[in-house]
Amino acid sequence: MNAGSYLLYQLLHYDVEKLPVVLYVIGNDAFLFEKTTKTVTKYMGDFSIDDVLRSLSIPGVNAYIIYDVAKGGRKPYQIATTRGWGMIVLSSPNEDNFDAWEKYKSPKRIIMNCPEKDDVKAMCVWMKRNDSSVQAEYWKNINGRIDEVGPLLRYIFDDSKYNGRVQSCKDTLNSLSRIEAEYYLHFGTKEMLGGDKVSHKLVRIVRVRGVHNIESTFNGLMSPYLGNLTLCKLAELMPPNDFILLILAIKDDLISKVLEKHSVFAFLSEAFVNAIIPKLNELKMKKNKDAPPHLCALESRPHERPLKPLPLPLLENFEKKIEIESRVLYKPVAQNFPLLDAFFFMESNPKTMVGLQITTASEHHTIPSTVNLFKENMAKYFNGWGEFSQGLSWEIIYIQHADSTPMTGWQRCGPAKTDNLSDDEKEIVAFWEKEVHQYQVLYHPETLEEKKLSQLWKKNKNRKQNRK
Repeated sequence: MNAGSYLLYQLLHYDVEKLPVVLYVIGNDAFLFEKTTKTVTKYMGDFSIDDVLRSLSIPGVNAYIIYDVAKGGRKPYQIATTRGWGMIVLSSPNEDNFDAWEKYKSPKRIIMNCPEKDDVKAMCVWMKRNDSSVQAEYWKNINGRIDEVGPLLRYIFDDSKYNGRVQSCKDTLNSLSRIEAEYYLHFGTKEMLGGDKVSHKLVRIVRVRGVHNIESTFNGLMSPYLGNLTLCKLAELMPPNDFILLILAIKDDLISKVLEKHSVFAFLSEAFVNAIIPKLNELKMKKNKDAPPHLCALESRPHERPLKPLPLPLLENFEKKIEIESRVLYKPVAQNFPLLDAFFFMESNPKTMVGLQITTASEHHTIPSTVNLFKENMAKYFNGWGEFSQGLSWEIIYIQHADSTPMTGWQRCGPAKTDNLSDDEKEIVAFWEKEVHQYQVLYHPETLEEKKLSQLWKKNKNRKQNRK
């Protein structure tokens, strides 16, 4: 966001009589601006800010210090000569950068959010003004980049920087270790994430309004795309219980609507699966309401729950079809993936695909074209899908938060009256009604022992303090 440059510009243009001096410290360098004499002096290497301020050509004047903590640069420290002078420290959300100075000065924390999508869209309109078709295409491209790397202005507008950022994020994820994964346990809390052990390519801290309109912070993932990749990697590295508690922390936060679909990762936890099985409610068509209940495959074969996650990349980035595996939680990266948020296969007879759909609405009907698009996508992702799908039983579990309006009825495919549908559409509707079994479950945070989460955070915080 270039906050340091912006603040410097504003202060240099501020009333010279009220503020004649500005000191800008960045990395291991300092720049002393004396507005009355219109001079700037650069200090490099081993300098003392106290000495710099004592060297003012006009002593005793007001000054303001901007201290921009660059990576690898010196950290802010107690400055004896500042007296009543103003000072602001700019830093990434890494407490190691400023905690010693903060304890001494007791400053007010200000969290700067990344730009909102509407802000970026306005920039795109301004850059491509006077041509609506070009504007629309340009915004579509930039919006896709935001979904991948986050709303970071320095990367989304430049092809080379964007591609480099994507690769850098993937490299960071691939190099993540089990020990480093533990530092990500502060997701969904106000705590700053594990210092330099957590990559801010993947996560960000967000300024929000909390209870009673009090300003608070929230640790979230940088983007939906990186969210999928990061959580899949953490699921691979973290102990199962730690990971599921992490997911619960993200799910319960009021601002985490973008992250709700990541709740499907909870199905990697044996404890979570065992806890929700008794709460599964079968959804039946009205004409089948008196039919015997159909036991959910997960209920009859809980030992076949998924054991590992696998993100399905965007089709435009997908190079080679993969083999179909059972007990793998497939999580599409695309935010508009048709029909399901995630799915997995169970190999016992009958072989079953269990689809997972997160929803807060009391109804989540679909249409034939969506079901058809899902089948087409599956054929593009998986080897032998056509043969494998023959005789495949479909089950869909609709997962709702406890405060959602409960889903009680069968979720249709298409309109209530199908007279105007084409023959192909009617065939899909017939398949949906005959082959698809539906279930609903209300998700309760207390399904797992949430008290354990605070213990994990405390453990992580203690570990951080021991490093110092």
